[in-house]
Amino acid sequence: MDVSSHGTGDRATTAEVAQEDGLGALRDRALQAAGTATVVLDASQDVPTVVWVNDAFVHLFGHPSDALVGGTLARLAPAGGGVLDGGRLAASLADRTPVVWTARSVRADGSVLWCEYSAAVVPGGETPGAHWVILVSDVTRHVEQREEQERSIAVERAARTTLDLISLVSDLLTDLDYPYVLREIATHLQRGLVGWAGFFLDDAGLRHAEGIAVNPGTERTSYRLAREAGVHVDALGDARAPGESTGVTMTTAFIDPLRDLLDGHVSGPLSFALRPDYPAGSAARWLSVEMRTRLGLPDATETDGSAAGTAHDPAVPSVVVSAVPGRRRVLGILVTLPTGPVAGARGVAGTDPTTMTLLHVVARRVGMAIDNVRLYAREHQLAETLQRSMLPEQADIPGLDVWTYYAPTSEHAQVGGDWYDVLHIDEQVAGLVIGDVVGHDVEAAATMGQLRSVVRSYAFELATPGPVLTRVDQLVVGMRVPRSASLVYATLRRPAPDATTPAWRLEYSRAGHLPPLLVRDGDVSQLSGAGGALVGYGTGDRQTASVELLPGDALVLYTDGLIERRDRSLRAGLAALVTAAERVTATDAAGIGEELLARLADAPEDDVAVVVVRVPDPGTDGTTAVMSPRSRRWLLPSEPASIGRARHAVVRTCRTWELPDVANAELVVSELVANGVLHGWGHIALRLFDTGDGLRIEVEDSNPSPPVTTDGHANRLGGYGMQIVERLADWGWRPSGTGKLVWAKIRTSGTLRRS
Repeated sequence: MDVSSHGTGDRATTAEVAQEDGLGALRDRALQAAGTATVVLDASQDVPTVVWVNDAFVHLFGHPSDALVGGTLARLAPAGGGVLDGGRLAASLADRTPVVWTARSVRADGSVLWCEYSAAVVPGGETPGAHWVILVSDVTRHVEQREEQERSIAVERAARTTLDLISLVSDLLTDLDYPYVLREIATHLQRGLVGWAGFFLDDAGLRHAEGIAVNPGTERTSYRLAREAGVHVDALGDARAPGESTGVTMTTAFIDPLRDLLDGHVSGPLSFALRPDYPAGSAARWLSVEMRTRLGLPDATETDGSAAGTAHDPAVPSVVVSAVPGRRRVLGILVTLPTGPVAGARGVAGTDPTTMTLLHVVARRVGMAIDNVRLYAREHQLAETLQRSMLPEQADIPGLDVWTYYAPTSEHAQVGGDWYDVLHIDEQVAGLVIGDVVGHDVEAAATMGQLRSVVRSYAFELATPGPVLTRVDQLVVGMRVPRSASLVYATLRRPAPDATTPAWRLEYSRAGHLPPLLVRDGDVSQLSGAGGALVGYGTGDRQTASVELLPGDALVLYTDGLIERRDRSLRAGLAALVTAAERVTATDAAGIGEELLARLADAPEDDVAVVVVRVPDPGTDGTTAVMSPRSRRWLLPSEPASIGRARHAVVRTCRTWELPDVANAELVVSELVANGVLHGWGHIALRLFDTGDGLRIEVEDSNPSPPVTTDGHANRLGGYGMQIVERLADWGWRPSGTGKLVWAKIRTSGTLRRS
């Protein structure tokens, strides 16, 4: 029993062993024939070595098994790379968790493929963890697809970023009044696209620009060269140092790449090295110094050695310079520093093509916007110049106190259908014209300009108002003027030297216009004689009426805009004007006009023109109590004679208001009006206000540039005007419409500033 039992147990064990050996052989054959490349490594060595590979592994990499067994997987790694890091992999497999990674590998024929490696520890054995099994899969197609997808996403992202930035630039350029629009665009370019960006406009020389100057500088070429060479100049372009010249000796051997780009000889973009050795006076030298300063680079004088900072120095940074093109010329440049370290970035070579395309588009859009805004400004300025040439004018008439006022209702035009003229016909005769063309649009203004020229021509040819209007009728019929108009033409003849009564003789003729008013000692008379049809509708000779103006009398000529309102008839408006004129207490023409405007012109619905002529009365002027508004205004032509008129107006007003420091006020207004005449354009508006503690002077012109305080001109006279104003008054300025308003508050004698 025991023997048989023992024999039976031995036979069972032998069968199990045989069965297990058969399964092991089956596993070996299965792994050898498996389609997944498999390798077993001996991890007990310092460098894991191959102990077994299957046929799929051999087929995948092309190496025979005997060449692989005993070696390492290093032969599968590309140059400079590795398939696995034994030490790191051992640490990862320490907890018996499989590890998967992807690595770039090389076949026996040198072709490259991407493989996914999945490693696990082989359990059992005398030394646990001594062997690793790694399954290898060819994932080249998946990796390439992923890379292609990533590239597509990157391209799409870059395109979206480009479109977003272009859209943002377009949005910013819609608000060209924003003074920092170019700085905003440069800031957005610096957000991940370039290391630094900035615009430089070529307005008579390169200038760093944060906004778009509507009226670019028109300095002479010597001023541009002087500034680019570092010669210090004042606000008017003159050298600051006595005896210093703004002329610069230019070298002819150097070809300035920036000047070629700005002059349109090359299209760019340029790779511009920020070298310090460009010739003085060149645009390249100026931009190099400017950029080195803005980037915080050491100045050329701080470098040591003759070779430092030359074109061959690899530490010299380069920037990309793109032209900002306009319709007819290059308006400036866009300078960008490629991303990366400042030193070693080599211009266009350091900027990818997508970024270069974007910079090109941005530069073109900015150039188009600059061109458009400046073209509009030029056309607007031309239109304003034409309008200003049509504005009413007032000549100085010795012996008469004359005040005029004009205000068109249009918000977009300086002129309308109303006009006036005060003409100095000869030493004995002055001419007065006031007229009104139907409407207050552009056509009305054009008609006004025609009629004004015609009346002025005949006024200087004929002496009597009636014949003047008769000739005007005849010419207007032939001109086929599209709008009807009314007017009053009057002449004032100076009294003879031997006359017993110093009365001026007024002759006038009316062509469908409202009657002038004669104000005498509080009584108002309507001068309704010599009436007739509208201009061009007269059927015969025009009549002439006359009246004498005595000292203290005032004549008021006006258009219907002063009295016409929707809520009352024209007759009621005329009655209101007569009542207002009867209550006038002022003894100067400007005061009379201000009182009438204060009572009647608070909300005009049409163009308003007013002319007040007063014959001074030395006997009563200055002794009559005045209750008129303590404000005055005048519209002066931009000519030197206006300086004297402004001084006389201030002196007369200060005496009427009994204000002190008349000489100081006269000097301040003289300087302010002189600045408007010399440096401004268009008519000059002068306003005076009694603030209760002194005189406030306001001077307005059409030049938007602020006044500049200088220390005089080193090489010529002048330049101290605003210093005089600053010593005598508190002053300031503010934008006003298309120009500026400069104000000055006269200080009392005890509060003057000392130099």
